[in-house]
Amino acid sequence: MSALLAHLPVDLAPLGDWPGAELPSEGRESYTKNASRKATTAARLTGYTAIADDSGLEVDALGGAPGVESARFGGDALTDGERCALLLERLRDVPGDRRGARFRCVIAIAHPDGRVEIDEGSVDGQITRVPRGSGGFGYDPLFYYPPLGRTFAELGPEEKDRVSHRGAALRRVVRRLAGGSNDILPR
Repeated sequence: MSALLAHLPVDLAPLGDWPGAELPSEGRESYTKNASRKATTAARLTGYTAIADDSGLEVDALGGAPGVESARFGGDALTDGERCALLLERLRDVPGDRRGARFRCVIAIAHPDGRVEIDEGSVDGQITRVPRGSGGFGYDPLFYYPPLGRTFAELGPEEKDRVSHRGAALRRVVRRLAGGSNDILPR
C-alpha cells in the first residue's frame, strides 16, 4: 500500500511508529466494518488520517465463502498452503465452468474528525485445480486471471498491482487523496 501511495504529497508513517498502538482484531461482519474499525482506531491513536484495508476471496460454488473469513478459513492455526488445500478439497467435484471467484478489497480512510471514506476494488477469476506459481501470498496460487492466462502467484508485483482488487481500490484512494496534503497513515 505504501508503494502505491508514495507519489502523493503526503507524509506516510506506519502505525508501528506510535509505541503501544495496536489495531483491533478483524470481525466476521464485513470487509467494510473491518477496514473502518482498523482505520478509525489508527486515526484515533495517532491524530492523523489513517488508511486500512480488508480483503478476501469469494468463491461462487461456495456461496461466496471464504469471504470475510478468508484469513481464518479452516481455523486460525492453518497456513496459507493448508487453506489453499482445504479450498481445493471443498471444490474437488466442482466442474471448471462453476469455479468462478473474485478477490474483493475494501479500503477505509478515517480522518481524526471521525469522517470515514470507503473505496472498493474487485477482480474476477477462477479457482484452479492445483496451485500454480510461487509469488504473492494467500490464495494467489489458486486464483487464475483469464485476461493474462496466469494465476496471481505467477504475476510479478507490478503486474499484479495493475490488475488486482487491492490495486483497483488503491487507485480510487489515490484519486480521492491526490488533491489533499494530509498526513496519511497506511496499514
